[in-house]
Amino acid sequence: MTTHPFIELQGVCKSFTLHNQGGAVIPVMAGANLCVSAGECVGLVGESGAGKSTLMRMIYGNYLAASGRIRVGEVDVARAAPREILALRRHTLGYVSQFLRVVPRVSTLDVVAEPLLAVGTDLPAARARAEELLERLNIPRRLWTLSPTTFSGGEQQRVNIARGFAHAYPALLLDEPTASLDAANRETVLHLIEEAKAHGAAIVGIFHDATARDRVCDRRVDVSAFTPEAA
Repeated sequence: MTTHPFIELQGVCKSFTLHNQGGAVIPVMAGANLCVSAGECVGLVGESGAGKSTLMRMIYGNYLAASGRIRVGEVDVARAAPREILALRRHTLGYVSQFLRVVPRVSTLDVVAEPLLAVGTDLPAARARAEELLERLNIPRRLWTLSPTTFSGGEQQRVNIARGFAHAYPALLLDEPTASLDAANRETVLHLIEEAKAHGAAIVGIFHDATARDRVCDRRVDVSAFTPEAA
């Protein structure tokens, strides 16, 4: 494992402005520092509301940091232009959230294959990888031609996981990837995480499943240390 961090946060601060409450500013994070090397998985821990999801959303570029540096590969997300963020998400930084958001009427197979097509993989290879993941995550073949918008919550979660692991992203953000899964599918997801680590992915995750966290995370970072009161 290389010691050079692939994901690096330095002095990151974040606040929210409540425009419907007279513009009140609520500081939520101050002086956040984090380094994640290639092939390493870091688990974010802390009480509910401590800022775990906020930190992940800043790394992904959904939330703009008030100050500090957020480097993923060669891109400083805190200062990058929108087109740079989009390119980063296409090629470098994957995000497995708890919720599937897709265009209606697109087949499940193509939903999973899309990240590969976006980076130039040919259609047969992209669909073959999608089929492999759907098989591993126990999505019945008869559903592959249907839109996942019609699926149960558990099936949608597994489609979302398949989509998130389709492309070999150098960096991954995982938000409760094993939540609500049965034992067999939970084991598959843990294997996918271990495979991504073995291929050199730098991973940041939120795992309320302590057993899963202890298995795949190399270390834990308590985000409570980044609250303004603690800084």
